[in-house]
Amino acid sequence: MTGREFYNGNTACAEGALAAGCRFFAGYPITPSTEIAERMALRLPKVGGTFIQMEDELGSMAAVIGASWAGARSMTATSGPGFSLMQENIGYAVMTETPCVVVNVQRGGPSTGQPTMAAQGDMLQSRYGSHGDYSIIALSPSSVQEMYELTVRAFNLADRFRTPVFLMADETIGHMREKISIPESVEIIPRCELENGSEPCVPDENGIPGFATFGCGHNVHITGLTHNEKGYPATDSAELHEALVRRQVDKIEKHRKEIEDVDIVNPDAKIVFISYGAPTRTVRQLNYEEENIFGHLNIRSVWPFPSDALSAFPEAEVFIIPEMNLGQIAKEVRQYTNIPIVTVAKLGGALHTADELRHAVSAAKDAVKSGKPVTEVRL
Repeated sequence: MTGREFYNGNTACAEGALAAGCRFFAGYPITPSTEIAERMALRLPKVGGTFIQMEDELGSMAAVIGASWAGARSMTATSGPGFSLMQENIGYAVMTETPCVVVNVQRGGPSTGQPTMAAQGDMLQSRYGSHGDYSIIALSPSSVQEMYELTVRAFNLADRFRTPVFLMADETIGHMREKISIPESVEIIPRCELENGSEPCVPDENGIPGFATFGCGHNVHITGLTHNEKGYPATDSAELHEALVRRQVDKIEKHRKEIEDVDIVNPDAKIVFISYGAPTRTVRQLNYEEENIFGHLNIRSVWPFPSDALSAFPEAEVFIIPEMNLGQIAKEVRQYTNIPIVTVAKLGGALHTADELRHAVSAAKDAVKSGKPVTEVRL
C-alpha cells in the first residue's frame, strides 16, 4: 500500500512492519495494541507471511525469537502487563543477539491499571526490565507518520545491531488517526550473515557477529548461558563472561550517534522543553501559540539516551520535561547536566494541555529568578 492514507497509529505500525519485510508476527491481544495484531492477521497471509496468536505473551516472545533464527524479520506487539511477561525472553534475545521488534503501546499501570488510557510508564522498564547488564535500543513516536517510519527503522536497527528493538508508543498515538504518506519503498538494511567457516560468536570490527540463520548449513549452538566463541556454554570463566557482556553493551553504546534521532528547535533559548512521544504534540502547540520562543529537544530514540543532544542548548537556564509518568526520563537527564530540571508529571490518561505547560514555564521562571530549586510542577 502506497500514497496518502488515513490511519490510526496501530494500523500505521503494522503497515510499516510489512513494508520493512516483517513476515512473522506472534502475539496475544491486549488493549491498546490489539489493532496491530488484527492488521497483521489480515495482511500477513497475503504477502506470504505468518501470523500466530499465542497462548500468552511469554509464548509470543519465544515464537518471535525462533522465527528470527529461522530467517524471518519478526515482531510482536503488547502493552504494559504483557511487556512485563516478556522480560525473561527479552533478556534471552539480548544474550543470544537475536534481532526482533517489540511494540509496546503503553497504558496506565501498575498491574492492569487503565487499559484504555494513555501513559508512558514503561520507559524505564524498557531500559532495565530484564536482569543483568545490557544495553538496548528503544524508539518513541509522536505521530501516526512516525509510527510507520520508526517501525521500519526498528527492524533495520534490530538487524544492524543484532538486538531486540522496542517501539515505545502510547495509547494516544496508537489510537489517533492522521493522514500519512506511505512511500513506494523503504530502505531495508539486512542482517549480516555468518560467513562459512567462521565461528558464530566472533564479532566484526563493530563488535557484532555474523548471523547464522537456521537451515543455511551452519553448525551452531544457541544458548542464553555465558558462551564462548563457538556458542557453547562456558559459565565458569569470569574473564569470558565480562568480555561477552562488555562486547554486547559496547556494540550499542559505541554507536550512540548512529542510533540517535532527535529534533532540536531554538538552540539559543533559555527555557527548553524535552519531550518524547505524545507530549511532544503539546510542546509544539505551545511553541506555535507563543510564537516559537521556547527551545525544544524532541527525542525519538530514547535508548540509548541521546545525552550529547543536551549540549545543543548552550544558553539553557532550565529544562522542562513533560511526561505521562512520574518523571522517568527526567531521572536519566539529571545524570548528564547541571542545568535545573523541572518535571511536569501527568497520570490518568490525558495529555498535557498548553495551559498546563504555560503554568510550568511560569514556575520555572520564578525558580530561576529566586534561585530556589523547583524539581516538579504538580498540575
